[in-house]
Amino acid sequence: MNSETGTSKKIVFTALFAALTAVCGFISIPVPGTPIPIVLQNMLVVLTGLMLGPVWGEAATVLFLAAGALGLPVFSGGTGGFARLMGPTGGFLYGYALATLVAGLIAQRPKYGARTPVLRLVLATVLGFVVMYIPGVLHFMRVMDKTFSQTMTLCVVPYIPGDIVKMVVAVLLSSKLRITASSYIFKDDPEEDVSNG
Repeated sequence: MNSETGTSKKIVFTALFAALTAVCGFISIPVPGTPIPIVLQNMLVVLTGLMLGPVWGEAATVLFLAAGALGLPVFSGGTGGFARLMGPTGGFLYGYALATLVAGLIAQRPKYGARTPVLRLVLATVLGFVVMYIPGVLHFMRVMDKTFSQTMTLCVVPYIPGDIVKMVVAVLLSSKLRITASSYIFKDDPEEDVSNG
């Protein structure tokens, strides 16, 4: 695969994962007593890092966030606009970029001919979800004038069971799909090193 074709494939998959994250925004389940709905987007941004690595994965999530900031209806519930980034849930959107980067840095991009250890994928997924909450909690506390304890009750605790399920799904999907990604997107990359999973 020449470098131009390889780059084209990466750009296509970057756009694809940005689009998949946007589509998942239409799956939004309100939670009584809190402005933060249950969404699939938080799983998708972590999966993006697992599948594309830190560079192309981050590019996909930044593309998604930029589209939303420009007003396209890609955020949860089919909403968009810069005001969403400033609102109570805006910190979690910033956390998306952090989650993709951390998951991608730990998992690294798929490498042709090498299977990624499941424990590395588990670590990448768990830490991706954890760091996602940091800007979300801090931003919510500031905007809503809540204490840390109140914020954890509203923004974190109710979502832990669902996030655990999403983590399991992300690990299972990435452990299978990274093999396909390595052979289709990253095969014959100049930086390839099959000695590293």
